[in-house]
Amino acid sequence: MDRDRLAQALMATFLEELEGHVAALNRDLLAWEKATSSGRARELVTSLLRTVHSIKGASRAVSLTLVETVCHRLEEVLATAPKGQSAPAEVYELGFAVADALDDARQRLQRKQDLVGSPLEALLPRLTAAGQAQAHAQAQAGKTVPTPPPLPTPAPAEAPAARAEPPAEASGAEALPVRVSAQKLDALLGRSGELRVASLRLEGRSERVESLREELGLLRARLRGPEEASARRLETRLSQLSRELLADRLTLMQAVNGLDEEVRRARTLPFAEACAGLERTVRDVALASGKQVRLEVHGGALELDRTLLQGLREPLLHLVRNAVAHGLETPEERRRAGKPEEGRVTLAARMPGGRVQVSVEDDGRGLDLDTIRAKAHAKGWEVPDDAVTAARLIFQPGLSTASQVTTVAGRGVGLDVVRTQVEALRGSVDVNFLPGQGTRFVMDVPLTLSTLRVLRVSTGGQHFALPAENVHRLLRLAPGEVREVEGRQMWAAEDALVPLTSLATVLGLTPGAPRPRLTTVVLSVGPWRTALAVEEVLAEQEVLVRGLGPRVRRARHVSGAAVLPDGRMELMLHPASLIRAAGGRPVAAPLFPMPAAQRVRQRILLADDSPTTRALEQSLLEAAGYEVTACADGAEAWERLQRMGADALISDVEMPRMDGFALTEAVRSSPRFSRLPVVLVTARESPEDKARGLEVGASAYLVKSAFDQTNLLEALRRLL
Repeated sequence: MDRDRLAQALMATFLEELEGHVAALNRDLLAWEKATSSGRARELVTSLLRTVHSIKGASRAVSLTLVETVCHRLEEVLATAPKGQSAPAEVYELGFAVADALDDARQRLQRKQDLVGSPLEALLPRLTAAGQAQAHAQAQAGKTVPTPPPLPTPAPAEAPAARAEPPAEASGAEALPVRVSAQKLDALLGRSGELRVASLRLEGRSERVESLREELGLLRARLRGPEEASARRLETRLSQLSRELLADRLTLMQAVNGLDEEVRRARTLPFAEACAGLERTVRDVALASGKQVRLEVHGGALELDRTLLQGLREPLLHLVRNAVAHGLETPEERRRAGKPEEGRVTLAARMPGGRVQVSVEDDGRGLDLDTIRAKAHAKGWEVPDDAVTAARLIFQPGLSTASQVTTVAGRGVGLDVVRTQVEALRGSVDVNFLPGQGTRFVMDVPLTLSTLRVLRVSTGGQHFALPAENVHRLLRLAPGEVREVEGRQMWAAEDALVPLTSLATVLGLTPGAPRPRLTTVVLSVGPWRTALAVEEVLAEQEVLVRGLGPRVRRARHVSGAAVLPDGRMELMLHPASLIRAAGGRPVAAPLFPMPAAQRVRQRILLADDSPTTRALEQSLLEAAGYEVTACADGAEAWERLQRMGADALISDVEMPRMDGFALTEAVRSSPRFSRLPVVLVTARESPEDKARGLEVGASAYLVKSAFDQTNLLEALRRLL
């Protein structure tokens, strides 16, 4: 290896080693700051000196004189620090500042940047002054000042080659841990996935051979003489080949499963590793905001894929900062609320089934729903009535409940970024809270990011893959199973109304021709569901997942590419993105075939106690070609319906003598009119009223505040 390549390899090793040393510095500094005994404090100072000395020696090997000098000065500060159970606050702050500056230097060096003008360089005068001040103070007190190891002369250019050999103290029988880069493990996992796809392809080949053998058997049954004997021999050989292919596939699959398991084991790290550095974040934010906070980690030993952990680090950091800065109260506020002065932030990881759930929970004040609703109203957003759905508005871009801009975001600032980052891992994030008791965020992500079981569907003339874990149900919907609410089509599930639209419409493709029954995929992400009509469900199978690469960014509703066993690729769709886009979206084209044109004008019975509204709706309906009979209340409408009949009923809800709910119940309980289309047009827009209207049997429910004449006419057209 030439000198340049050796220098690059040593620098890469140093930077990887430095990351671990910075984490150790933060860990030991935090423990030293909280130490309750002088023995523990001395033990931690010794550990800190050992870490700093290791960084100093390694930096000399790669000729980083600035890093070496800073470490030497920090050794002087630590060596002269009091060995009791606590040190002056400025010593801790200086140690944390060095840790941060070293991490900044690591990132600069990774980007091939110089350290001139860096925070590390700016720290040198402060370190020198602190070391001299502590030495002077100890000399004044008559104590012997410990002398740190002398600052070595920078090694010559040839020195790195010599330092590539293992140190003398490591030459014993105990094996040294070997670091394998994440990139190499990622590449190895990719190869493992390709082998898995190859084994699936081999399964297809063996099935084709078996099919040929069966065809040959049918052909042999029609042959006679020598031809039949030849076909029998060929059939025997094909049968043998089929068995051999099956045996080879089983052997390959066992090897692939073993390799896959070993690679995954090598790629896994404890959940606690993803939490590394968060205790330091909690400490800094708590100090800045005058709070007392304790961080707890549950499930820290749970082994998870390192790529997954890397993807969770930023969301975890953001949620923890928000919990401390805005979720927890000050000690005075907590005392007044009857709580301990010290707040608590809890991180927890668990693995239900093939998913990973990571939660960030605090015991603070909870979300301020009134402020969230006010901010959403100010932006012109539709604000839901129920608290659970309103709380989820904090994940929308641009929603901030903070009264002023600070260095740390308030609850709601940037939580759309958390959602985006979690969804990039094919996961979801949700929130729940109790006023005055705390808030809990839960991130739900898949266990592995490399292979996935998918449902393949066809829509708009193209094939797509959907994660099978998000497929709640497959349906064949008839028109009678679809309801209309405010001009939007809904599937009437057993427990709720689920938005219904076409997948082609969501993706901006041309939908296929309407069909008497809709092939429908019901997707679910956390508590959200939506029903998407597709042209065909093709298959459910395991695929290799690949990213789209840096050239394809922000592809709407797409999370990656699915590599099929035969080598073809299909776009993999993002369920959470589809659900957001489809929720409440009116269908541009009819989902069901248009009914045959009626030769006779259809009769509409209209009931509304407001003369103005009644006249407006009657004019609208007559202009659309309907024959309209108008009534002043529900009782008159029920009497007219029994006497004259009608093709559809449009009714207000709040009316004298008989309201719209009672009128609808009467219609549905009548054998003669039980299947009559009923459209309720009302000012009552609460979820309870909508549920009541559909429960009594309304075919569609339209709210006057969002009234659109096209919605009413479209609802009638579909129902008739």
